[in-house]
Amino acid sequence: MITILLLAIIYMAFISLGLPDALLGVAWPAMQSDWNLPLDAVGLAAILITGSTILSSLLSGTIIRKFGTGKVTLLSCLTTGLALLAISQIPSFGWLLLLAIPLGLGAGSVDAGLNHYVALHFQAHHMNWLHSFWGVGATLGPLFLANSLYQTGSWRGGYAKIAILQLVLAIILFISLPLWSKHESAQIRPALNSKKTITAKEVLSAPGLSFALLTFLLYCAVEVSVGLWGSSYLTQVRGFSLHQAATWVSAYYGGITIGRFLSGFISFRLSNPQMIRSGIILALSGAILLALPIPSIFLAGAMVLIGLGLSPIFPSMLHETPKRFGVPYSQSIIGYQMAAGYMGSAILPPALGVLVISTGLVILPYFLTICLVAIFLLTEALQAQITQLEVQP
Repeated sequence: MITILLLAIIYMAFISLGLPDALLGVAWPAMQSDWNLPLDAVGLAAILITGSTILSSLLSGTIIRKFGTGKVTLLSCLTTGLALLAISQIPSFGWLLLLAIPLGLGAGSVDAGLNHYVALHFQAHHMNWLHSFWGVGATLGPLFLANSLYQTGSWRGGYAKIAILQLVLAIILFISLPLWSKHESAQIRPALNSKKTITAKEVLSAPGLSFALLTFLLYCAVEVSVGLWGSSYLTQVRGFSLHQAATWVSAYYGGITIGRFLSGFISFRLSNPQMIRSGIILALSGAILLALPIPSIFLAGAMVLIGLGLSPIFPSMLHETPKRFGVPYSQSIIGYQMAAGYMGSAILPPALGVLVISTGLVILPYFLTICLVAIFLLTEALQAQITQLEVQP
């Protein structure tokens, strides 16, 4: 019963993780207009958010061992909720940069900790469904913001509503703290402490780790770039209204959400490597469609197709980690993979923003296509190396 209740709470926590993730990209066209800023200024805010998340992720092992997963999850939800509430009231871009730091710090430790626990203790369908619940949060965020833009012409109401949802989840997590403590004492802590002598050098020398880290870096770059620049691409290059663009970016995250829900069932029949390969091919098809001179409805469908294709890649890569690299190494490697993903989010989407100053946002689908081809090659190389090691005597 404790495990079932804890799993339900983890599902709610994944909703909390997803709520803020798509907001900045969807709100940025309106923010840019309000504060009379250049298009690429959003890159600085994105760097601060993701850089803070990277720091929090790298410290996740120490933080979770000291305070426990329950308290860290509560603190994350509370921190992001308060930061979002403050952002809804800020008068200028400088305040957004300042509040980007606690917004990022709130995400890293809990993200790495929850993903490691699920990879170690639950089957692949739960990993997909949990990340589908992240997609529920990521889908609700833009919908709240699109509704605020449509009704009031302002992005502030959307941020305020999402902040309230985060704070309600924080209250639920606070009430559940005794449950976390009991479960961690019985199951999680012995598993985490099973081998204390593993060094960073041992982890970093794991065969195939470089392929895995690069895959996470590029995957997160693709996912975040669509969320960050998709709305601006649809409005500035394809002539969508702000409300239409926000709605279809929300549909992109909806594609990720629905795809992960369906992937949970598909994972009963397909292995994690098969799920990863199929997802890359589907997302690549959507990216290619996005570059073609096709009617608006098909462009919107391409956004959904990219989301559906991306949906199984991240959870399947995470769930495969203990199998690929061994349970004693999996906690550290998942932390490194998450950090690599955050680095991809922090570096490549803002770098794309600098590039579009000279090329225009028309380059977005070509950037996505190149990244997805590279992800396919890296995942195939990683799987080939792991398979070769398994067959060696």
